[in-house]
Amino acid sequence: MLLSEQDQFLSYNGEVLVFQLSKPKHAEEADDKTMNLYVRRMVFNRDTKLFVQKSSGVFSMGDSHSKVEMICCSCTTDSRTGIILPCILMKKKKRNNVKYFLLLLHSSNQFEPSFYFKLDYELKEDIRLFAGPSLLWRHANKLFYISSNTCVVQSAPVQLSSVVWTGEIVGEGTVVLGIRTACLPETEDPDEFSISDRAIWGSEFFGYAIQTQKMLTGSCFMPHAYSRVVSSVYVCKSERLKKQLRISLVAVTHKNQLIWFQNGVPKGVCELPYEKPCSVTPALTSSNDLLFVVSFASGSSCVVRRRDSLQVASKWQKVKCVLVDDFIGSGSEQLLLLFQDDSNTDVLSTFKVTDLGEVNYASGINYKYDVPAAEGLQENGLLTVRALETRLQAGWNSVRELQQHLGLQKRVILESCRALIDLVEERTHILPNSKEEGLVSLWDDVENPPDSLSKETSLASKVPEHFTEELWQRVVGDSLVVGVKLAESFHLSLSDVSLSLVMDQDFSSILPIIKCQSKIIKLNKAFSALAISSSQIEPPPKKRKLDLHSKSDLKEEFPKISSRIQPDGAKTVTAVTSLSPLLAFHRVCCVVLLHARKQNHQNDSLQQSKKITILCGKILLSLEDISNSRYSVKMLRDNNYCTGSMEDILAVLAVSVRFSFQIVSCDYTLTPVSSWLLGEMECTPFKECQDNIFCHKAGNVHGTIFNWALKNPFEGVLTVFCRNLTVLFQCLHNLTRVLPPSCSVKLLRSGSKGVLTEHLALALEKEMITLKNSLLLKETKAENSLTQGNESGKKINNASLASLLDTEEGVQQFRKKLQNEREESVRSMNQTMNGALYQKIALKIAEAQLSSDMIVWRLA
Repeated sequence: MLLSEQDQFLSYNGEVLVFQLSKPKHAEEADDKTMNLYVRRMVFNRDTKLFVQKSSGVFSMGDSHSKVEMICCSCTTDSRTGIILPCILMKKKKRNNVKYFLLLLHSSNQFEPSFYFKLDYELKEDIRLFAGPSLLWRHANKLFYISSNTCVVQSAPVQLSSVVWTGEIVGEGTVVLGIRTACLPETEDPDEFSISDRAIWGSEFFGYAIQTQKMLTGSCFMPHAYSRVVSSVYVCKSERLKKQLRISLVAVTHKNQLIWFQNGVPKGVCELPYEKPCSVTPALTSSNDLLFVVSFASGSSCVVRRRDSLQVASKWQKVKCVLVDDFIGSGSEQLLLLFQDDSNTDVLSTFKVTDLGEVNYASGINYKYDVPAAEGLQENGLLTVRALETRLQAGWNSVRELQQHLGLQKRVILESCRALIDLVEERTHILPNSKEEGLVSLWDDVENPPDSLSKETSLASKVPEHFTEELWQRVVGDSLVVGVKLAESFHLSLSDVSLSLVMDQDFSSILPIIKCQSKIIKLNKAFSALAISSSQIEPPPKKRKLDLHSKSDLKEEFPKISSRIQPDGAKTVTAVTSLSPLLAFHRVCCVVLLHARKQNHQNDSLQQSKKITILCGKILLSLEDISNSRYSVKMLRDNNYCTGSMEDILAVLAVSVRFSFQIVSCDYTLTPVSSWLLGEMECTPFKECQDNIFCHKAGNVHGTIFNWALKNPFEGVLTVFCRNLTVLFQCLHNLTRVLPPSCSVKLLRSGSKGVLTEHLALALEKEMITLKNSLLLKETKAENSLTQGNESGKKINNASLASLLDTEEGVQQFRKKLQNEREESVRSMNQTMNGALYQKIALKIAEAQLSSDMIVWRLA
């Protein structure tokens, strides 16, 4: 379909709507007067960089001898639904009768007639469409308007010479800004212009609210001196502060200027390159630049950029129209310039899409070979942004450290003042807890253990305080991790060490015991994560030997109990619990209990254990602390290292799942694995233990910890500590893309065979102890029964035996007693066992055998 001069263009949700009036083909052949209104939806194709037709629609005007014209089109709000829809004002003229009607265009390309009205004159001046849909115009220096709600033409009680803007203003509804001849009201308002000013300038600027029929003074928009030269206005922002209306707007004048007004005061001016500006439209681009598109009566256009000042950024000539919308789908606005081209009558054949920045597309240009350059430019921009973000993060860290230092100085000064006041008033000064104040004490603090909060707390064994050195807590995601650092002299079996969290007695209405989960992991100086089976029981000499042997071993994480050994040799026991239920109390206090099994050695070298409970201290948790990230894990980059503390590392490992993979390459070395970790995965080693590295890559894999140990250039073991299996699969998917094709990756069920063999020996030893104890218990009960039978058989002694055998009746009695002794002997050899006791013994034997079977399965 060919374009004509009467065609209208409108932008709507990134699409270009082209409205055309023409006759159908059958009407042209039959000389029919039927006219149809066609609409074509055009969208920008990012591959071909051209506008293509998405869909089309048609509206029939019927068979009429009237002359049909399109007056204007705009996007307005439908008051029935609140949806913004394209609206077209049509005119039918037959002799002296003029009929106008409005059409709404829906997403299905169906036209809906909104309302119509008749006039005895034609609309020619200041025609504006606004919400409703509604229409206003100026005729004979009077303002008229009609809406879809009333369908009746109404007249506003104002006289005006021009309308420069129509739109919504906060608290006033639809407002018309216009210029009228200066007139003196009966009562002078202090906010109005002075009489002398009106006499000099002869005109004034004003606003009229259509819904409230209220007059607005022009002083909040611009000084009245500009009313004689302003040709068009666009209100960018309106708000009310302390009942005062504050307006920011831009205006173009007959003096070829663009002026920025803020609260009625001019803030900037720019000389325009052409004469007779007629309209101004704003646009916000991807670089957050505010642009003003100015159209001129000569068919030219220019763009003014507002940064520190107003400057003309670009200009064009022979422009048919300028539309503003997000045409390429980038999330920001661009300009679409449609140029006049007599040689080509196709729809949108000559155009330019630009935001005066990275986006710049024009018709007639082949972009096939420009794509790599554009992608390279985008990549360079991304790298620049990342570098700036890194510098910004480093600066923020410096500011935060300075704030912490100043806060520390403030607390020291405040505590010194309190001590001085107490000294002057002869009062005993109580020093605060150094840990709560974040200070390091210069002498040993003597602290009293916390009061018991429950019956379970009262069962805590009295263990010297130096056995527990530190209690800490961290928040990792939706988990709370609590750790207790134990002294080196705390020689307890690691297999039975666990933590319990008991809520404060203030929450006595609910169950005070908090469900938590502990794990066992050893961290030696090489930071290998070594897990110890929950069923392991070993004497101290074997444990020391295991520690020396396991510096390079990797073991599996178990889901029940966990003890962690820091590089200095101190043990740290950790417990993990869900954070969300605790936050429901806003502020909660918990007592931390350490459970262990103390080993005692008997003469036969069999171990007898005794359960003990140690009171470690209290932890406090509140929503405010969580919001302030007080206990959050801080894994930041510092040069080429990760600055996470040992507590942060232990907390991340506590909530992670551990997997080990053996990677073997026959033809190539495994150098790409290290490059992949340090490059694509953006990993940095920990300062505390450099054999392990932390992943800083954005996305799900962030926070994953890797350990890469090469046995030789062609074989190595990769250990992954991740949150879940999804993260693991993502890491393996990325890894397989960089490995040589001949590589084999095998999941290791556990650690080295040497350590597992020692574990198996310990498990079998425990199984033997359990079986022996069960047999001893059964034999003891059988001996007791047999003893009872022997005591009853003592009635037949040697003295009475001769007398019994002298007579026949005596022999029969002797036979009867002998038969009873035989029956009792048989019963003593077939002792039954109590059901509860048998169940207890069977459970202990099954647990011991299950532990041994699991280790054998791992060795298989």
